[in-house]
Amino acid sequence: MAKTATRGRRKAPARGKSKARSSGGGLLPWAVIGIAAIGGIVAHDHWKSIQPMLARQSTPITRDTAEPRPVVRKDAPPKQVALAAPTPKVPVPQPLPPAAIPTPMIQPIKAVQPPASAAVSQTGTVAFGYCGQGAHINCVGDGGVFWYKGEKIVIADMASPVVDQARCDGERRVAFAAKSRLLALLNAGPFTMNAAGKAEPSGAPRVVSRDGRSFGVQLINEGLARKPGAAGSAWCA
Repeated sequence: MAKTATRGRRKAPARGKSKARSSGGGLLPWAVIGIAAIGGIVAHDHWKSIQPMLARQSTPITRDTAEPRPVVRKDAPPKQVALAAPTPKVPVPQPLPPAAIPTPMIQPIKAVQPPASAAVSQTGTVAFGYCGQGAHINCVGDGGVFWYKGEKIVIADMASPVVDQARCDGERRVAFAAKSRLLALLNAGPFTMNAAGKAEPSGAPRVVSRDGRSFGVQLINEGLARKPGAAGSAWCA
């Protein structure tokens, strides 16, 4: 009997704990309800002052909920913006250059030497020799004919015998002497030639002189020539 009494005594505290737990769990809902009721009364009494505060806090919330942000997909390709086509440049017409004026080609004009006159003189300074079978450039043909730079010159103020046309030995000797004397006069130094008429196939007539002394007059004075038009039979006596 003693053991049963002790067991009954030990079980009594356990029941007290369960009652405390059940009573504590039942008071919590009533406390929450009481607090809510008191808060409601306070809010009702101070509603005019609380309403502006609630309106300020609710405005950004409503804006955020009213305007939903578009959802950007990561895998979506970027939007292609059409580029405006460049405006083509209109070429500005350039002024045309003036047409080139054809320039006529100038043909070189060959200098034509006018026929020598009495007032035109020419000075000779070349060396002479006797004319042979080749080209006659600067040479003596007979007592009254010579070539100067390829031109045949006939001494106009005298007449002398020609070797190939001599009619006697005396005329032939005079012809050789006149030819030799003319060569010496031409090679003695510069001389002057003055035109004495128009050039002919037989030669260009010239009066040849040096220091104002005519070669023709010298040959006449030396007996190796005669005046033009005089008889030539004197050389064959």
